[in-house]
Amino acid sequence: MLSIARTVRSPVFRRFQTLNCARTVATQAESKRAGDISDAFASLSGQQFAPLSEEYAHLKTRLIKGNEDAIRQSWERLLKDLREEIPLIVEKGSKIIPEINFKDIDNAPEEFSSELKKRGVAVVRGVVSEQEALGWKESLRKYIKANPQTKAFPPENPQIFELYWSRAQLLARGHPNMLKTHRFLMSHWYAQNPHTPISTRHPISYADRLRMRLPGDSRFALGPHVDGGSVERWDENGYGLGRVYDPIWKGRWEDFDPWESSCRLFAVTDLHQGVGASTAFRMFQGWMSMSTTGPGEGTLLVNPLLAKATAYYLLRPFFSPISGVPSGAQTATEALSSTHDFLSPENWKMDSTSSSWLQGATPGHGQELSPLLHPHLNLTQSMIHVPTVRPGDYVAWHCDTIHAVDRTHAGTSDSSVLYIPACPLTEDNARYLVRQRAKFIEGSPSPDFGGGLERVGMWGGLKWRILRLW
Repeated sequence: MLSIARTVRSPVFRRFQTLNCARTVATQAESKRAGDISDAFASLSGQQFAPLSEEYAHLKTRLIKGNEDAIRQSWERLLKDLREEIPLIVEKGSKIIPEINFKDIDNAPEEFSSELKKRGVAVVRGVVSEQEALGWKESLRKYIKANPQTKAFPPENPQIFELYWSRAQLLARGHPNMLKTHRFLMSHWYAQNPHTPISTRHPISYADRLRMRLPGDSRFALGPHVDGGSVERWDENGYGLGRVYDPIWKGRWEDFDPWESSCRLFAVTDLHQGVGASTAFRMFQGWMSMSTTGPGEGTLLVNPLLAKATAYYLLRPFFSPISGVPSGAQTATEALSSTHDFLSPENWKMDSTSSSWLQGATPGHGQELSPLLHPHLNLTQSMIHVPTVRPGDYVAWHCDTIHAVDRTHAGTSDSSVLYIPACPLTEDNARYLVRQRAKFIEGSPSPDFGGGLERVGMWGGLKWRILRLW
């Protein structure tokens, strides 16, 4: 009780109460429009990236006002660091991603933890047995077959299913080993103020989709992207409420700590009611594997630069090349025809007048990246496959991490996963659970996802009262 009283009296808690009012209003709007995963990303829904409305030019000007020289110098340091580190990533490939066996997480090696914090991604082996994971997949296959009306993308050859409340998904999210894994991973975060109202010891259950990607599929070709909104990262009323990226905006990107949690409690990650845009605080996105899948077989790619990559895609909209992009260039190859000269820091200048471009950001959609828009990240080489996974393995990546999926599934068997992010207990996440419970009872998708009914009229669907019998 004494610790609770201290927390309530602390300055950070009082600030949290004040700012959380704005955050709550922003994240508890009406139900989102119906949609599937293609509605969450501009590229999957056929939209073209273009300058945004003029308000974003004014926003950019305000964001860096008074820090222009410091940001210009920090940009040059960042480009130098990227040029030195990306070749190391290319050389190591998948080996750069830290791995640990579930049975070892109680005594995790320091090397694992340090690499996780540097790279922002990890594989936890054997969280559940192969038999149990394969049993979940078989259960889901029967569930989907019995309910052909299930919404999925692409509709003519489903790979991503808008299912949230199947028995297999509920069992996986609530599995004791899954919860223990989440506690372990979230323990790598910290709060500067010990009275910050957050608990990584009490993971919440966040209902997300599932993937069963079949060999030969090339429709679910989701390129490099970042979860947690897009334009919100630059907006004063988005991540700016928590000053999440303040060191970057002040020209000190080296001081940006992606593992400090207190600032994230104030951030609004969905200002535009994006389908699938998370309003809960997810420290890690992640999935549980239900198949044996290797590189090139419809699996995940990540950019293991974390803090440096985050600084780059945030600063990129403030700089333009002086020369080097041929007139009419339509591809990354054409644009980077003289790579060394084009990427040289001397060839990039801060815009004297802010444009409304936020490269790869579209209101209501996720943040996307490309070799053409973000050339210094060398995404064609720095996006690394996760190592081969087996049923029961869990892959997790930090909420700022750039990730993608194979453009084509070149394997011979399915690439199936249950999306299960790691979310701490916070005041706002607790409110989210209340809304999520209501959605479960009425048979609707989780609050962050598009409208429509899942359970009503579906064979094999769970009724919430059945849970009392488990």
